[in-house]
Amino acid sequence: MLVSNTGRFRDRNPDISAAGKLWPMGGTARDCLEPPPSRVRTPKVVKKYINTTRPEAGMTRVFYGKAGDEFLTRAAEMRHGLSTKPSLTAGQLTNPWPKTLFQHRLLDKRESLYSSHQKAPLGRTHDQTPNIPSWFQPETTTCGVKTLKDYTATELVNPPKSWRKVKEEDLVGKDLYKLSHSDYDVGESYDRKYDWSKIPKTSMFGVETPHDVDGRNVRKTLKWLHDVESERATKIVSKRVDDFRERTQPQLAMVHDPIKDTLNVGPDHTFGTLVKPDEYGAGDLIHCRAPNEYLRGRDRERGIVAAIRQHLKKANYHNFDSLLDAFRHYDRDRAGVITIAQLREVCAQFSLPIEPELMELLFNYCDVNKDGVIDYEEFANFLNWKDKMPSGLSTARKGSLEGAVEEGGELSPESTPKRLMKQIDHAIGQHRTSNSIYGSVNLGTKGFRAYGIPTVRSDLPAPLIKRVSDRKNYGDESNAYGLVNPSIYSNHGVHEKDFFEARPKTEIAHIFKSIGVDMDEKTFNDLWEQASVRHPQGRVSVESFRSLLDEARVAQMQADEQRTMRESSRDLVVPLYS
Repeated sequence: MLVSNTGRFRDRNPDISAAGKLWPMGGTARDCLEPPPSRVRTPKVVKKYINTTRPEAGMTRVFYGKAGDEFLTRAAEMRHGLSTKPSLTAGQLTNPWPKTLFQHRLLDKRESLYSSHQKAPLGRTHDQTPNIPSWFQPETTTCGVKTLKDYTATELVNPPKSWRKVKEEDLVGKDLYKLSHSDYDVGESYDRKYDWSKIPKTSMFGVETPHDVDGRNVRKTLKWLHDVESERATKIVSKRVDDFRERTQPQLAMVHDPIKDTLNVGPDHTFGTLVKPDEYGAGDLIHCRAPNEYLRGRDRERGIVAAIRQHLKKANYHNFDSLLDAFRHYDRDRAGVITIAQLREVCAQFSLPIEPELMELLFNYCDVNKDGVIDYEEFANFLNWKDKMPSGLSTARKGSLEGAVEEGGELSPESTPKRLMKQIDHAIGQHRTSNSIYGSVNLGTKGFRAYGIPTVRSDLPAPLIKRVSDRKNYGDESNAYGLVNPSIYSNHGVHEKDFFEARPKTEIAHIFKSIGVDMDEKTFNDLWEQASVRHPQGRVSVESFRSLLDEARVAQMQADEQRTMRESSRDLVVPLYS
C-alpha cells in the first residue's frame, strides 16, 4: 500500500489490517520483491515447524519431530554402488591422437615376439619356406589327386537314358541301402526277416473298419448331438421379437418404414404432389425429335407394331427366298408399290388379324415419305429380318427406285434401289463420319497398321516350360468359361494343345482304337488322306481327324435315312386293280 493513496479511499473494515507492505514515497518494485539482506533470519527451532507445513521451494517436507536427526542427514547424503572411473571419450576412440615414431618402434618391438608376426607380417603372405622340404618346388609341384572328367552336370541331372533304364539302375543295390540306412519308401513296411511261407506277406490281421475317405464320419464326431438336433428343430421366435425386428430392421426388397403402424393410410398410399410428366423424354431431347415424332407415351403402340413387324419378318423369311419375291407377292397388281388394302390381305393370309386402327398405324410407320403407298426401299427397311434375306436386286448399276419400275408394271431386278436406311434416328445437324461416306465397313483391316502389343501373343512361340514370372498369354491358355466349366478331358490331364498337335499315323490309329472306334484299314487310310489334304503341310491332329470322322458318320446316317424312306415308300405303293 502506497502512502500516496492515503485518504483517497474509504476503509469499510477498519478493524482488519490492510494487506501489503507500507513503503515510503520513492520506493520501487524491486525493493518490494527483494528484501534487504539485513532481514532477520528465522531461528532453526521455529524453522523446523514451518518446514512441516510450508517447506521452501524444492525442499522435501520433513516432520518437525525428525528435524535434525543425524540418520536422516546421513541417509540423504548416502550413495549406493561403485564409483565409475571416467574412460576414453567417443572422440578419442574415433579419432585418436597420432602416435609418434618412438611409440611405433616400441609397439613393433613388443609384437615381434609373436609367431604370427614372424610368419605372416602385415601386408605380406604367409612364409612357409622354413617348413618346406628341400626337394619341393613351389612353382612346379602340384598337390592333390587329379580329377577325371567323365560326365557333365547335364548328363548327371538328365542322363540320355530312358526312364525304365534309370529305374532299373536305381533298384540295383537298393536292398543293401535299406539295410544300412533304413531308407524305405513311403508306405513300405520294414522287412524283419519273418518266415512268410505259411502266411502271405501281404496279409492283414483284424476286421476291416468301415470308413469314408472324404472324412464325413470325423465330421459327425466333431459335432455335438445337441447342436445337430437344434439345427433340425423348428426355430421358435417370440412374436414380440419378430414384430420388433420387422419394424426396426430393413427387409429384402421392401422399403423400410419404422412408423408404418402409426399411419392411418393404406399400403398403396403415396405422399407428395403428383407431377405431370412432360410430353417428351430424354431420348427425344437427345435426338432433337420434332413434336410430332415424340416417342414418349407411345410405348403400347410401338410394342404392338414391333410384334406385328416381327411376325411379318419371320413369315417373309420362311416363305420367300429374297425380298424381291416377297415384294412381288405383296404387289398383286404389279404397280411397283403396295397399298394398305394389299397389306391387309397379306396379313390375313399369314394368320395375323389386325384392327383397322393398328393397320393404319403400321402403314404410316412403313410409309416414310408419306405418299400413301409403300415402295421397295420402305418395304426392305421394314421387313429385312436381321439382314439375312437377300434383296434380290443387282448392285452393278446405280439407279433410283423410280427407275426400277418399268412401264409394264414389274420391278426390274437389274436396277439398284437406294441405300437401305438403318432403324435409327437421323444424325443431328446432318453429321456424317468419314467411314459412312466412303463405306469403309466393307474394307478389310488386314492391311491396316496395328499399334501396341496384342493381348494374345500369337506372334511368339509358346515356351515348353513357362516361368512363374512370365505373364504373357501365348494363346494356349483357357478362357473364363473354361475355368468355370472345365471339360472332362482336363480332369485326365489332356488339354487343347494335345488335340491340335500334329501326330504320326500310327499314333492317331492307336488313340482312336483305344477309345473304342472300330474302323477297317481302308476307311482309316481314306480319312487320313482327306485330313492331310486339308493342312498345307500335310499334318494331321486328333481334332482334324475327329471332325472328318464326324462328317463321315453324318453322311452315312443321312444316306441310311434316305434309303429307309425309299424302301418305305416302295412298300406303300398299292396297285389300282388287283
